[in-house]
Amino acid sequence: MSLVSLRAAIRIRKRIRSLKKSRLQLELSGRKSADITRPSLLRRQFSTESRCLSTFESPRIFSFDTPSLEQVALSNLRRKKKRKKSRPVLYPGNGRKYLPIEHKSKAKRCLYLFIGIVIFQILNAIENLDDNVLKYDLDGLEKTMQREVFGQKIAIEKIMDLLEDYLATHWHNKPLVISMNGPSGVGKSHMGRILAKHFRSVVESDFVLQYYVMHNCPSDSNVATCEAELTDMISDMVTRAEIEEKIPIFIFDEMELMQPTLLETLHGYFKLNQSNEFLNSIYILISNIGGNEVTKYFLQNASSDILNVPQELHNIIQSSLRQHHGIWDVAEIVPFTLLEKSHIANCFLDELLREGLYPDSSNIENLAGQLKYYTIKDKQYSITGCKQVVAKVNLLHPYT
Repeated sequence: MSLVSLRAAIRIRKRIRSLKKSRLQLELSGRKSADITRPSLLRRQFSTESRCLSTFESPRIFSFDTPSLEQVALSNLRRKKKRKKSRPVLYPGNGRKYLPIEHKSKAKRCLYLFIGIVIFQILNAIENLDDNVLKYDLDGLEKTMQREVFGQKIAIEKIMDLLEDYLATHWHNKPLVISMNGPSGVGKSHMGRILAKHFRSVVESDFVLQYYVMHNCPSDSNVATCEAELTDMISDMVTRAEIEEKIPIFIFDEMELMQPTLLETLHGYFKLNQSNEFLNSIYILISNIGGNEVTKYFLQNASSDILNVPQELHNIIQSSLRQHHGIWDVAEIVPFTLLEKSHIANCFLDELLREGLYPDSSNIENLAGQLKYYTIKDKQYSITGCKQVVAKVNLLHPYT
């Protein structure tokens, strides 16, 4: 009898013993029913047979055929593959232990260098922006406005924000157009004179143009001549400013009196399809257009505290400007509000000091009381603003 047949006989004998033993335990216990015992025995038998078959690769039907050497070797090889042995851990001997050597990466050095260059460029750009703003001394301009223009705090803040954003760099994709609108005598023309004086001192007078419509092109003038002169002045100033990398300032007063042909000519410089030098310019448009709308709005809302000029007022003024001409479509609207009686008193005080007269408070109150006001509850708004202040002070001058 061969070795394989002997092993098979031993397995059968062990199987018979286990069956006898399980049957004896079942009879003694008497607790498990035959229906429950039979499936468990069958499961045991099936699992045992499956293990045996998988181990020795024996056929499903028992036979005494002797397997070949190749089948035995193949079964042993499969058994070895199924075993997962952990790799042996190798411990160092009694020698010294050293940390692994770190090899410095050249790519990491290049990355650090690139980050440093980017940070340097960002800081340099920020410094250049600060230098541009400092060059125009906008802080000094703001202090002058607050000192000399009364009752227009919101307008001053908006104008300064627009100038700071635009003058921070020399390269732009469109010109800055600021439109100052409001009733007569509230400080629009005075604001224009302050801007002209300031920028003449910081960018030279050659790059600041003050254009008064009634002076430069009266109603009886030849429109074609006025158009040619205006075109030459703007083109010449823009070209020279571009060479010296400066931003020219154009201040147009009495815009409500400008003829339509000149409005069209000026409107052409506000468009985006121009050469770069014409995009680096600031245009300030001063007019009384929308003044009636501002007066009506403030008189209707005098009972409420208007801390900020609402968007509603901007839309009202914008609608009035568009009816006049489309030149204001690209402009930043800056409304100038009505002046209260306290603001008129400040105008008289400033003019008295300017003329070298003693600023007597009772005299100032008397002069302010001579003007006409809109009276809404406890508030009084001047009808003519500070326009009559100079004439009233001149009457007090001893040499008049």
